[in-house]
Amino acid sequence: MSAERVARTLVGVLAGMALGVVELAFLCLALPMSVTPVTRAAAGRIAAGLTALERARLAAWLDHDTERAGGYGFLTARAVTGVLGGYVCAATLFLSGLFLFGGLLGLMSGPSNPVRLELPGVRLAVDGRALGLTGGVILLALAVLAVIAVGAVDRRLAGHFLGPDRQERMRRRIAELTATRSGIVRAVDDERRRIERDLHDGVQQRGVALAMLLGRARHSSDQDRTAELLRQAYTEARQLLDELRGVAWRIYPTALDELGLHAALAGVAERSGVPVTVHYGLAERPVSEIETALYFVAREAITNAVKHAAAHDILVVLTEDERTVSVEISDDGEGGADLSGGGLSGLARRVLALDGKFAVHSPRGGPTRVSATLPRVAPCD
Repeated sequence: MSAERVARTLVGVLAGMALGVVELAFLCLALPMSVTPVTRAAAGRIAAGLTALERARLAAWLDHDTERAGGYGFLTARAVTGVLGGYVCAATLFLSGLFLFGGLLGLMSGPSNPVRLELPGVRLAVDGRALGLTGGVILLALAVLAVIAVGAVDRRLAGHFLGPDRQERMRRRIAELTATRSGIVRAVDDERRRIERDLHDGVQQRGVALAMLLGRARHSSDQDRTAELLRQAYTEARQLLDELRGVAWRIYPTALDELGLHAALAGVAERSGVPVTVHYGLAERPVSEIETALYFVAREAITNAVKHAAAHDILVVLTEDERTVSVEISDDGEGGADLSGGGLSGLARRVLALDGKFAVHSPRGGPTRVSATLPRVAPCD
């Protein structure tokens, strides 16, 4: 640790000692002040003011910038630590100053008589000036260690009661972004495999069947048989087009861009095999990334409820506040939805990548609630 940082920490520790004395006095009066609502409210305001001063001290001298408000527990721990720690640091510094001052004064006053020390079996003659300087240096080193230790305890208390500092928040944020980046890559891979499976099992099979029907019709000499094969080929072609439209819709619906989230969810409700009610409570369209995430959360939850939960009624509710937009999908099905499953885990990764929160509540026997809360503005904006 540099000398400048040690000096700043020392100022912070000494300021903490002064605040600790004030906090101890306040805590002694806090219990009598809690008798009436008026004095209790006054005590709360004083506690908030003392916590604000502590946060300012931590930010200015100990490089610990916090956001949360503290309470009586924090003030109690800080008062004891501040008074005891500050007293130890101040006393050690004072003693080291006395020793150093005495040694330097002896050096400037010329030769001095040695200090004789007699121990059992040992006789020593020590220069008093050297003894004073050595003792002063040792005490100064101990004072520096005490300052560093008390500063570390202050930061630890602040981290416990007031939350992590800026560096810790940045470290956690980096770890979170690394995890969500890996998650979104896995989600994209899962989506790509699902599309390939849909194309292979549905579209490709119908394409092969259509080609076989046309080939048989081409080589048939019976007009009635040829007409029947062409009729079957036409039906297969219509089903192939429906399958292609379904795959394209599952990848990304054009209605979401052209008409917005409300219309896109209305289309999902129309295609669903069970009644779906949509309560749309958003005043304006969310940004594109958020709107897309809300759509896919709702669509996947509806699909799961229809396919796996034997639901008879599904409700989709979209709400918003000043900072977030939310969607909740509830159904009356059998429950037991697994968050680790492919579809829901992919949705969770998509939501987390946008700094959102994703939750599934699905006990055995139902009902199931799937919810996602996202910021109004995407992180990249």
